[in-house]
Amino acid sequence: MTKLSANTLADITTASVPAYNRENLTPGIVHFGVGNFHRAHQAVYLDDLFATGSDHDWALIGAGVREADEAMRQKLKSQDWLTTVVEQEADTSSARVTGAMIDYLRPGDSAAVVARLSDPSIRIVSLTITEGGYYIDPASQKFDPTHPDIAYDAANIEAPKTAFGLILAGLLRRRELGLAPFTVMSCDNIPGNGHVTENAVAGLAALIDPALAQWVKANVAFPNGMVDRITPATSDREKTLLADNFDIDDNWPVFCESFKQWVLEDNFPAGRPALEKVGVQFVTDVAPYEHMKIRILNGGHATIAYPAGLLDIHFVHEAMEHPLVAAFLAKVERDEIIPIVPPVPDTNLDDYFALCQRRFANPKIGDTIRRLALDGSNRQPKFIVPSALERSQRQQSVNGLALVSALWCRYCYGISDGGAVIEPNDPNWDRLTAQAKKARANPQAWLEMTDIYGELATHQNFIAAFTKALETLWNIGTKATLERYLADEF
Repeated sequence: MTKLSANTLADITTASVPAYNRENLTPGIVHFGVGNFHRAHQAVYLDDLFATGSDHDWALIGAGVREADEAMRQKLKSQDWLTTVVEQEADTSSARVTGAMIDYLRPGDSAAVVARLSDPSIRIVSLTITEGGYYIDPASQKFDPTHPDIAYDAANIEAPKTAFGLILAGLLRRRELGLAPFTVMSCDNIPGNGHVTENAVAGLAALIDPALAQWVKANVAFPNGMVDRITPATSDREKTLLADNFDIDDNWPVFCESFKQWVLEDNFPAGRPALEKVGVQFVTDVAPYEHMKIRILNGGHATIAYPAGLLDIHFVHEAMEHPLVAAFLAKVERDEIIPIVPPVPDTNLDDYFALCQRRFANPKIGDTIRRLALDGSNRQPKFIVPSALERSQRQQSVNGLALVSALWCRYCYGISDGGAVIEPNDPNWDRLTAQAKKARANPQAWLEMTDIYGELATHQNFIAAFTKALETLWNIGTKATLERYLADEF
C-alpha cells in the first residue's frame, strides 16, 4: 500500500495522478471551508483545468475558521495537500489524486489569513461553509447583524474570527494598499448564494461604518452559483475501501458520485480561471438552476430523510429501495414540488427528477440518512418551506409538504418508530426536541417556530394539513401514514 504524498505519486498505479507539475502552480484562490464537498467539486474542476496545461496561476489555498478545521489541515499537510477522490457508480469505481491545493492557512491565525487575502495574486475568495454558516435568519433569509460572532468581528475587525470578518479585513487591507478587490464566490447550497454572501459582508461592514458597506456593494463582486455533487462524510469505511480497492493510504479521502454540476454567473472583475473548458456553465442568471436543484434535489433529500430515519434505515440507497419511501418521494415531487419550479433553459424537469432518483439510489456512495437529516432547522427553510409557502399562497394542496414537515417534527422527538434513540442531529436540537414534545399534544406548537416557518405558519391550509399529518404519525406510525398518503386518503 502506498502512503499518499508528493514523493509517492509516481508509485501509484491504481489511480490517476496530477497531469501537471505542481511545483509550477501559484495561488489565485483562497477557499474557506475545506470539507469533503469542496475537495470533490471545486478542487476537482480546477485539477481538470490544470491538466489541460493552462491557468496554473489559480491554485487553491485553504483557510478555516473553526478549531476543528485544524485536524483537516494537519491530515492534508502530512500528504502535501493531496486528496484521493473516489468516484462511484453502481457498477464502477475509479480513483484520482487531485493536486489543486498548495497550502492551507492555520485556523485562528487571522493575521496570516488577512496577509494572504491582501496578496495581489489572490483574485477570488470562495466558500463552502454550509447553509448554516451565513448568519441569516431562517424565516426571513436575511442577514442577522445581532449574532454574537458578527458583533465580535464588528468590534474587532483587526483580528476577526468569522469568514466574513476575515474577508472584510482582507478587502480593507487591499483598499489601503490600492489593490483591486477580489471576487467573493459562494459554493454553498443557498438560494441566491451570491446575494446572501454580499449581505453578510456588507452587513458586517455596516456595523463598522455605513460608508464601508456602500463601498463593498459598489466595488466587490459576489456572483451567484449552483453547485451539485453528492458527497458523503468520510469515515473508517471509506478509508478501508480505498486501502482495500486501490492500495492507497490517504488520511482523509473523499468518496462521491461521478455526476457533478456547476453553474456560475460570469461576474469576475478581477479575472477567473477558464473553467468553461472543463464543464462549468457560465450564465447570466443562475436563479432557474438554483430553484430546480434546491427544490427538487435538496427538497427530495429532505423528503426521504425523516421517514427513513424514523424507520431506522441507515443508507440513502436503502431508503430508495424501500417501496413506501421511494413512492412518497415520487408523489411529493410530482404532485407538489415540480409543478411550481420555474422553467430551466434546455432542461426537462421530469428528466432531472429521474436523474435525481438514480443518483439517490446509487448503492456505492454510502451516503447516510443521518447526513441528509442533519441541520433541519437551517435546511427546511431553504428546501421545503418555500415550496409549501408558494403552494399555500396559491391555495393549492400542501398535504405532501406538510407531511414532510410533520415527519421532521416527529424525528426531532428523538425516538424512531422502532424505539431507537435518535442522537442530536441539529445545532438547535434541544430546542427542536422541546417543541416536538409539545407538539405531540398540540401540533401547532411546532409551527410556533416562526423564525423557521415565517409566513407559512399563518396559512390555515398548511396548519390544517400539518396538524392532520402529525396526529396521524403519532396515531398509526410512519409506515401506515405513508400508506394512507399514497392512497390519497389524507
